[in-house]
Amino acid sequence: MTKTQIEIPSTIKGLIFDLDGTIADTMPAHFIAWRNAVEPYGIDFTVELFNKLAGIPLYKTIEKLNEMFNTNMNPQEVGDRKETEFVKTLEQTKPIEPVVEVIKAYHGKLPMSVGTGGIDRIAWRTLQIVGLDKYFDILVASDHISNSKPHPETFLKCAEQMGVAPEDCLVFEDGVLGIQAAEAGGMSYVDVTKYYEVTMGK
Repeated sequence: MTKTQIEIPSTIKGLIFDLDGTIADTMPAHFIAWRNAVEPYGIDFTVELFNKLAGIPLYKTIEKLNEMFNTNMNPQEVGDRKETEFVKTLEQTKPIEPVVEVIKAYHGKLPMSVGTGGIDRIAWRTLQIVGLDKYFDILVASDHISNSKPHPETFLKCAEQMGVAPEDCLVFEDGVLGIQAAEAGGMSYVDVTKYYEVTMGK
């Protein structure tokens, strides 16, 4: 099998990649966008809070924040403001090299897909910016599913579209909810945070 920094067991028949914080180093940009979007509502959006909410879809994050801080933010309005803030910095996104290495090494050798908690349009734009959109035909985003991570639906849909049994899939993730989703789907996983360092914006 191909030699990469992240080793792929020879028994694996399909690869599933989370996007934010796994393929693309977008987490600092997401953090700054969230902080700016909720600041007018008196919420101090810390790194700890960001990590706790990582992997929850956009509008559900606002609902969760309303519960936590007893605020009354409009999920659509504040969520859209957050996405607008995020897109402003998206062009500066860098790929996460150890994961990109795997994508390029196994392209055309194993079926591959992206399973993200983000929305379809922004997910494809992110892949374009890091130069990897041509490596994927299958992308399952939050607007394609009913149950978000840690429910395994995202990854099970990826497996189904790749034509690979869940137990033969390897999931690449950086978030706790994503890892729980992989486990719930009966899949193996790689925690990519062991291979790179994230520095959040000040």
